[in-house]
Amino acid sequence: MPRLQAKSFAAPDGVRTMPNVRFETVGLDDATVSHCRFEPGWRWSTDIGPLMGATSCPIRHLGYAMAGTMRVVMDDGQTLDIGPDTVFDIPPGHDKWVVGNEPWATIEWGASGRALDTALHQTGARSLATVVFTDIVDSTATLERVGDAAWRELLASHNARLREQLNIFRGREVKTTGDGFLAVFDSPTRAVQGAAAMTRSTRAIGIQIRVGVHTGEIELVGDDVRGIAVHTAARVLALAGPGEVLVSSTTRGLLEGSDVVLEDAGEHEMKGLTGMRRVYRLGMPAGR
Repeated sequence: MPRLQAKSFAAPDGVRTMPNVRFETVGLDDATVSHCRFEPGWRWSTDIGPLMGATSCPIRHLGYAMAGTMRVVMDDGQTLDIGPDTVFDIPPGHDKWVVGNEPWATIEWGASGRALDTALHQTGARSLATVVFTDIVDSTATLERVGDAAWRELLASHNARLREQLNIFRGREVKTTGDGFLAVFDSPTRAVQGAAAMTRSTRAIGIQIRVGVHTGEIELVGDDVRGIAVHTAARVLALAGPGEVLVSSTTRGLLEGSDVVLEDAGEHEMKGLTGMRRVYRLGMPAGR
């Protein structure tokens, strides 16, 4: 339940300083807000990338620019200059640098400094996460039916809706898979609730997706994630039908006490994994 409260950046909950950049963070229960200051000469690919072992920033940035200008170049070549009095949303997979002689000052939602700490500390290390794979059902047939231009618009709307739900349920987009997403969550309950919200959101624009969910240890390597847990989530996804969210038995065990309702979907052999694995279908999902 939200409660009335206020905090000041004059006494932040956390401070992270690095060459040419400073992050001040305050937490308001489930929400986290950061005050960020990037000095002239700062560039992600030279100041942060080598520390993370990544070629582009894996963190999403959602916020408001108060002063200065930042140039953002996405991995696909899109370029945008973000100046003062501007609300911005920078997806993962980008380089960026301060333009000119004025610091770029921002307020960001989602704790950029804390996310950076996590990424720096976990690069090459193993951590527990809930892995979510999504996939558009019959994407090739839909492309053939509607044509290239309409498909691009539909896919862009699909991507925007999934990213909105990732933001709401505090998931982190790892990458797109052409017609789907790979994301990780630090909570199995939020992962399953977010998956349910994704299926509802895309159904509203006439797209059926399927989702596979599994919890296990992952290894963060640059801006990607690896490990048996990732492969297992992909195999769970392969078993899902249109509009279905399938959950591994591991994740199901961690959902006890939540209001998520699951139905037994039987035991299945999964390619590359030993033994039969039981999966569960999300029934009456607990969403927002």
